[in-house]
Amino acid sequence: MRLLTIFALGAFCAIPTGVRSEDPDTLLPESRQTAVSLLQQLGTKLRATITDNGPEGSVAVCKDFAPLLAGQLSRQTGWRVARVSLRTRNPLLGTPDAWEQKVLEEFERRLAAGEKPDALEFAEIVQEPAARYYRYMKAIPVQSLCLTCHGAKEQMSPFILEQLGTEYPHDRATGYSPGQIRGAVTVKRPL
Repeated sequence: MRLLTIFALGAFCAIPTGVRSEDPDTLLPESRQTAVSLLQQLGTKLRATITDNGPEGSVAVCKDFAPLLAGQLSRQTGWRVARVSLRTRNPLLGTPDAWEQKVLEEFERRLAAGEKPDALEFAEIVQEPAARYYRYMKAIPVQSLCLTCHGAKEQMSPFILEQLGTEYPHDRATGYSPGQIRGAVTVKRPL
């Protein structure tokens, strides 16, 4: 728990507070920084957990720590910060809205056209029925570490498979290879 607190406090120190600017030159770097912070902290926690507890502890990191961290970033910034995917593991937390789905599909097209997965991002100002928002997404590329729980099922440990079956009965997030897009961090900022 102490490690979780240290990571969470690090996030608060590195992320700007909710700025009401509509200047894309300000909005893009702040949104990118928030997304990168989530990914870096999640990766650090995942590596530490696997080092300390083996791969068996990895499911809990993405199940418990990642939503907690996204929630903390959302509360701290006043923005909606989350992870979404076309192949969800948890449909309640990871299902993209129509805008996010369109961007994820575009990321797949851009990846197929040769763009590097870690460079895929997209942002725009959108008018929705309730308000105007600055929307930003950054792709989450599959790395070898991700394959512990997102790779081919036949290469996963029986314990991981059992955990996934118990924790995620509607799981569609396996069968990935390094370099594919697992999903994206999404940031939705009111203007």
